[in-house]
Amino acid sequence: MTVRQFAILSLALLLPLSLNAQKKKKRPVKKPVVVVVEEPQEDPRITNMREMTQQIVIIDSIVTDKSQFLSHYVLSSETGKIMTASQFKGIKADGYIYLNEMGNKAYFGKADKNGIRQIFTSDKLGDRWGEPILMNGLSEGIDEADYPFMMNDGITFYFAARGEESIGGYDIFFTRYDSRSGAFLKPENIGMPFNSEANDYMYAADEQSGIGYFVSDRRQPEGKVCVYIFILPETRRSYDPSRFTEQQIRDFADITRIADTWGNGSERRAALERLKAVFTNDSQPTADNATEANTAIVINDRLTYSSVRDFRSPTAANHYRELLKARERLSTLEADLQKSRDRYVRADENGRSLLRDIILHNEEQSLTLRNNIRSLEKQIRNEENNIIK
Repeated sequence: MTVRQFAILSLALLLPLSLNAQKKKKRPVKKPVVVVVEEPQEDPRITNMREMTQQIVIIDSIVTDKSQFLSHYVLSSETGKIMTASQFKGIKADGYIYLNEMGNKAYFGKADKNGIRQIFTSDKLGDRWGEPILMNGLSEGIDEADYPFMMNDGITFYFAARGEESIGGYDIFFTRYDSRSGAFLKPENIGMPFNSEANDYMYAADEQSGIGYFVSDRRQPEGKVCVYIFILPETRRSYDPSRFTEQQIRDFADITRIADTWGNGSERRAALERLKAVFTNDSQPTADNATEANTAIVINDRLTYSSVRDFRSPTAANHYRELLKARERLSTLEADLQKSRDRYVRADENGRSLLRDIILHNEEQSLTLRNNIRSLEKQIRNEENNIIK
């Protein structure tokens, strides 16, 4: 065998060994790719708002069509009226209108010259409504506003708005009128549980019955809303984190279950009775129950008096006698005022000029009487409750 043949034979024998060695060579193991998914961070405004959730008693909730929610508001006549624009004549608007108890001042939302919804007000003189005036001071932090409600003091104003201070769609805000500047102060978000990441609006407070309302479309299908009815708290209190867990406070903020707000149920039962009384007194009363309504005064959640004999405090009893006289004067004054308004419609220009002064004077007297009546009612409650504690 030649050297060349030997070399070829050796290569032939070594080649399978080399191939086997390559087959046995380990391939590098690929490390698994770890994908880090960051959890979305909650808006810190929502976190802070939840921690400050206001403690209220929600006595009822009613799911209804969005177009029908107002039918579930039961407000005493002293609170004023909320109505749709289609129910109100004299003002061009397309949303909801709040009319004060005197019936001579209206608040409503409508598009401004730039097509953005803002809140306007208008005053009534005789049988005519004046030109809408944009409410001054509501635009800071607010993109658009609607659903107005003015408290009886003529200073505290609630409305719903979208803007940098809202956490969802519409949120409920409040502000107060500053007589020194002639404008409203910067609106403040009233927080949870009234507001959510959904649309919340049409806050209304009936101070006579101590009951409030607002609407939300949270957890509701398209076209439906929930009307929440709650007890107006005397002071603002947040849930104590030492008494309630974080999850409980979250549930209160979200209004997961209204029964959780009832406590032992006594406050709710008393509020339901007051609500029933408002509905009864404002539903075409007869002469008998009209007299009873004119003499009745709520002392606290458990007691309503309708006679001077009910009182234990002599001071409260004397104030009650003054109250009855003031209510009687107001009733007579408002009857005369309505007659003057009716005559104004039929009068000529000279007659209207004379009646205009009479109407304005009587309206001022009526407002003074109403304020006096509220003051007397407050004094009566304080005096009597101090005795019966």
